[in-house]
Amino acid sequence: QVQLVESGGGLVQTGGSLRLSCAASGRDSSTTTIGWFRQTPGKEREFVAAIDKTGGLTAYGDAVEGRFTISKHNAKNTVHLQMTSLTPEDTAVYYCAAAFGPRRNHREYEFWGQGTQVTVSS
Repeated sequence: QVQLVESGGGLVQTGGSLRLSCAASGRDSSTTTIGWFRQTPGKEREFVAAIDKTGGLTAYGDAVEGRFTISKHNAKNTVHLQMTSLTPEDTAVYYCAAAFGPRRNHREYEFWGQGTQVTVSS
């Protein structure tokens, strides 16, 4: 079992930056891949980034490659998503999720946080 709590969302202007955090807890929390996904109304959940349990392997979605950075603080079991050069197209609810093994498909993630809203104004 894994419990996930996101924080750090908010309102930012185009070109600005935000850092999201995902605090993981529970019996299996240190053995899972943590992924970030985002979703806007009427659209399927989109893969943003993922990091494996060691913090040594990362992956990014095409839309955020080069602008977002995922990292892991192993001692605190917390994953951060540093978002830079934000545009209105990045506006969405951002979710962190946990899976056993490296995954990019949201359907393969078993545990989900409640989500945090990111709004980028033009």
